[in-house]
Amino acid sequence: MINKLDIKTHSKTEFQEITSKVREMVRDSGIKSGICVVYVPHTTAGVMINEHADPDIVSDILHQLEEIAPRQGKYKHTEGNAAAHIKSALIGTSVTLPVNYGELALGTWQGIFFGEFDGPRNREIMVTIITNSL
Repeated sequence: MINKLDIKTHSKTEFQEITSKVREMVRDSGIKSGICVVYVPHTTAGVMINEHADPDIVSDILHQLEEIAPRQGKYKHTEGNAAAHIKSALIGTSVTLPVNYGELALGTWQGIFFGEFDGPRNREIMVTIITNSL
């Protein structure tokens, strides 16, 4: 089953935690065992799993991504968003999580984060939930 999650971003770069929305989709699906794939169909955005208890973590990640791929760099891409493409490539555009007993099998401190690197924009996330028929 494929679900779509609409996201509105507010900054040039930001992370939004989407864990509760994905959890709700998994619960609503009714599956007990399987996998959940969260996929971002954009070349200037991404998705990651990381610590959600301390907001400084995602702030630090954004800061380091800016160090690695600054907005103003010597890029050949002429649209002005080459740094966003690089950040997306570094973070990745999908994560796969196990579903066990009807719940996402995340660690205690883990959360799912959507990353915006060329905002603000309206974005779409695809959440595919696949049941284990065994």
